[in-house]
Amino acid sequence: MTEAVEVRHDWTRSEIEALLDLPLMDLLWRAQGVHRATNPGYHVQLASLLSVKTGGCEEDCAYCPQSMHHSSDVTGQPELQVAPVLERAKAAKQAGADRFCMGWAWREIREGAPFDAMLQMVSGVRALGMEACVTAGMLTDDQAKRLAEAGLTAYNHNLDTSPEHYDKIITTRTFQERLETLERVRQAGVTLCCGGIIGMGETVKDRASMLQVLASINPHPESVPINALVAVEGTPLEELPPIDPIELVRMIAVTRILMPGSRVRLSAGREQLSQEAQILCLQAGADSIFYGETLLTTGNPAVEADRELLRTAGVQANWHSPAAA
Repeated sequence: MTEAVEVRHDWTRSEIEALLDLPLMDLLWRAQGVHRATNPGYHVQLASLLSVKTGGCEEDCAYCPQSMHHSSDVTGQPELQVAPVLERAKAAKQAGADRFCMGWAWREIREGAPFDAMLQMVSGVRALGMEACVTAGMLTDDQAKRLAEAGLTAYNHNLDTSPEHYDKIITTRTFQERLETLERVRQAGVTLCCGGIIGMGETVKDRASMLQVLASINPHPESVPINALVAVEGTPLEELPPIDPIELVRMIAVTRILMPGSRVRLSAGREQLSQEAQILCLQAGADSIFYGETLLTTGNPAVEADRELLRTAGVQANWHSPAAA
């Protein structure tokens, strides 16, 4: 990273709110300066995401169609075994993905055969020369250590929203528990993939508060997914309107300014964006997209559409990450 870009962990709420409130052209100009300094050549990492264990989750996250508390629960799909997962990883690599992310709809990692299979999947993905990321809820110090020993690149555990808005979205797990999970992952030497979701009825102050928590983590999370709510029928948030795409652009731009060296991932909600809106997000500072047809249980643009997007934007797929992030 160039020395011209200041890395801070002491951003105030009011400073972040001021950034979110900047005229769009001024905000994009500032974010562009940071983005060009930290990502010369505009490389974009392609990541593929597979749901290994789908539905039946004990958590009550209001946005999630996999919660057993909602009528949208997609329980009934069998948990995938090691060999089919690794076949999907090979296919993702052949399609151009550099990172393979695997999701388990769990409140916390379960010991025994399921965890042993997870470790085999992680080591198998790494043997393919890909980064391996897991999202599976809370975990113990020992589980984090064993995942690190298996070669895990990153663990995804999003904050989802601000501390102030959190209990309107989730009641089965506290915000503090999320922070403790992140600390366990860091202590094990695994990089953090941690971001949030906008469009869940939060205010701009809430968005600033969430970003402040993320930016105060030292070092910053190596990967920061910025998601837009996909309102799924049968979830408590099913009637919320889609966000204005410009709000997503603003969030990505401010995230890039606050966390210059982090990968900023344009994540859920991308299927609802026009090509032009996605290009604005890339210009604002996004340097990773989830690549492929399915993002856990919601749709994602198809591979060929993504290739066309990158060609149109004039950015390069980053086949080999400069850092394990």
